[in-house]
Amino acid sequence: MIADNYAVRKDSFKQPPATLAGRLRFLGPGFILSASIVGSGELIATTILGAQAGFVMFWIILVSCFVKVAIQLQFGRQAILTGETVMHSFNKLPGMRMNGTHWSVWTVLLLTLLKIIQVGGMLGGSALVLHMLFPQVSVPVWVIVLAAVVSLLVYKNYYPFLEKASLFMLLVFTVITLVSLAVVQFTVYAFTWQDVVSGLQFELPAALVMLAIGAFGITGVGSDEIISYNYWCLEKGYAAYTGANDGSAGWKQRAAGWIRVMYLDATVAMVVYTAVTAAFYLLGASILHGSNDIPEGNELINVLANIYTQTLGENFRIIFLVGAFFVLFSSVFATLAYWSRLFSDIAGQKGWINFSNTRQRKKLITILSFIFPFLWAMAYLFIKLPVLMIISGGVVGSVLLLIIVYAAICFRYKTPTAVATGRMFDILLWISVISILTVAVYGVMQLL
Repeated sequence: MIADNYAVRKDSFKQPPATLAGRLRFLGPGFILSASIVGSGELIATTILGAQAGFVMFWIILVSCFVKVAIQLQFGRQAILTGETVMHSFNKLPGMRMNGTHWSVWTVLLLTLLKIIQVGGMLGGSALVLHMLFPQVSVPVWVIVLAAVVSLLVYKNYYPFLEKASLFMLLVFTVITLVSLAVVQFTVYAFTWQDVVSGLQFELPAALVMLAIGAFGITGVGSDEIISYNYWCLEKGYAAYTGANDGSAGWKQRAAGWIRVMYLDATVAMVVYTAVTAAFYLLGASILHGSNDIPEGNELINVLANIYTQTLGENFRIIFLVGAFFVLFSSVFATLAYWSRLFSDIAGQKGWINFSNTRQRKKLITILSFIFPFLWAMAYLFIKLPVLMIISGGVVGSVLLLIIVYAAICFRYKTPTAVATGRMFDILLWISVISILTVAVYGVMQLL
């Protein structure tokens, strides 16, 4: 068990709320998760997907956001039932070990380091939007400013602040995105309910199969979000409130109760990021589908903003860009909060620090909170191709998903637990496993 703020002591437990209103008061991990999910992939890639395919693939977006949640829930269950950080659990998986550490821990370390370029592109995208709002300041200066800001926001390592900040950004970009979708109905790009229904017919033209697989990989929870959910469930206190597993009926009742709270948290998060993702898709399908020249990458943001300017005035362009900034920056913010914990966790499993020592752990998290934004900024300033940088993380994420699936299966069938999952959960879990494997294999094939 992990000590201190990840403590799961016999006397730390708290009875789970019995009512829906009570459970709603303990939501939180899903806010940070949603802030991470609804980022560059949804704003840029999903909108372009709608532009390319029209309304016909709308159902794939909805299914994609839904079916992968079971893997996330399995990771949340593991956190609550064991009180272990995700790398602690990975280090106990069956299989080959190198220098006393499970191969999956080493692989997560190396693959996450490869994603420095991807997050650098996300940071650069945030800077580009700010440059659109304040052109007097150059993009490189905005990159440096944002790197400093995100470091200062995260370095204190306070979970309540991370949750509140994520909730604020989540509300901002959700409201602005949905308002943007509603406002389109008052322009020449308005779409009808029949258009939406046409995208719910579960039809998939042969020419769009590869595009559909790519859409599945882009939307909903990804490898980073699934891993990070473990930390947010622990820091929220779900495992501590459950208490140490003493085999008693009381422990089983508390575990089942806090797992229900976690399920509600994940469900609310899914509804939010599905709504925002669907809105981006519909914006692309209604405004850009049929265009001979579909804009690429961050140019898409400017094109959409200009459309609102032409139809509704300059003020709405500013509102849209503010929303776009929060969408992109929220991902950078949540990623830094996650990475600083992940790498300190890995350092603890390797024995480089005493992870159970609060002072050592927080010191390393603080250091990493400044190192990573510096590396992301340098990556962007050197490459300066944000879209390519963001896409580069796609294949890496596909490989990492293979490890996620392996771990989820082990957690479900290798970790002893007296808290039943239920047949429906197992069915959904295997749907997630098969779906993710399909996309991951496709992503790896694109690399070969």
